[in-house]
Amino acid sequence: MTMFYAMEGGGVRTYLTAKSRWLAQRPQIRHTLVASALRKPGDCAFVAVPSAPLLAFGGYRFPRSIGATTRTVNMLGPSLIEVGDPYQFAWVAARIKRATGIPIVAYYHSDIPCVLGSRFGRLARGAAQRYLQMVYRHFDLVLAPSRRMTDYLRGLGIRRVLHQPLGVDTTQFSPVYRDTTLRQRLGLAPGTRLLVYAGRFTAEKNLPLLIDAVHALGAPYHLLLIGSGGDTAVSSQISHLPFQHDSRILSGLIGACDLLVHPGDHETFGLVVLEAMASGVPVLGVAAGGVAELVDKRNGLLVAPGSSATLAAGIRTLFTQDLTQLGRQARIGVCQHYDWNRIIPQIMQHYARMFADQQRADLAARLAASDK
Repeated sequence: MTMFYAMEGGGVRTYLTAKSRWLAQRPQIRHTLVASALRKPGDCAFVAVPSAPLLAFGGYRFPRSIGATTRTVNMLGPSLIEVGDPYQFAWVAARIKRATGIPIVAYYHSDIPCVLGSRFGRLARGAAQRYLQMVYRHFDLVLAPSRRMTDYLRGLGIRRVLHQPLGVDTTQFSPVYRDTTLRQRLGLAPGTRLLVYAGRFTAEKNLPLLIDAVHALGAPYHLLLIGSGGDTAVSSQISHLPFQHDSRILSGLIGACDLLVHPGDHETFGLVVLEAMASGVPVLGVAAGGVAELVDKRNGLLVAPGSSATLAAGIRTLFTQDLTQLGRQARIGVCQHYDWNRIIPQIMQHYARMFADQQRADLAARLAASDK
């Protein structure tokens, strides 16, 4: 269950779509996605609950009624619930667990205190941290996509937190889809050094820093922005393409560029980094957040966060290296460690252990009752 299921993109949608497709090939498992979202063509099957738009938050919607959502989920008869946000759906899961005893797991997709703190200040950050402590105490397990987030949640006193990275479809994101016509369509001169950013155009992504870095670098550097969510700068050094629903088209666009640059320092993971690497493109990221755990000297470079000057310097440095070889190594590393066919079985193992814990607890309760 999640409200993080926006109409356009988002790592949670990508993860849930990949998991739904993987489980659809295994008929012994019944999997249902419950979301406060509007259906669009090509969506994986999901049960939509009555919802209202959450303004200024990337197209997300929140469920109108905890009671109605609870009744919807109860009718599905779940054996286990995974929740992808800490809001209304989390309380629905907690309510069902109290009534039925089924295990519930949370996936911590977004660093809520960090986002709220950056927008509204220290008091908002503290309130968000206390809220997480309150809601996650009801869960049997909390999964976090990066080690940094795992340590952070444990530091809040939340019990049973495990590191579980996300993945990428290495058949949909591949160098074979490289768009050989992109530079011509963008009207770029031969020898242009083409950078790309793909994702939401929101404040926490630090796009102004990247744009300033590209302007400071000057020719022959050019930046392609792929995505939506806000206004972007317009200049001779910057091109903009809308959000791409088709993974292969997105892979082709990214693969036609020399380097993906990700300036965001609040990422819990950074799924687009894996998508670029799977497409054979190296990455420049910042040494903060989940991206710092994905990028190293074998596939790109990390620079200090919060500075357009460090971004510009990092871009220059990478263009002194063999970008083709870095992209090749990036692809190999992703295929070895982050393909969904490796990642989703890890998640299934977490589920299996939760079922085993539940069975042991049920057996212990029966034995205790028989002794009485």
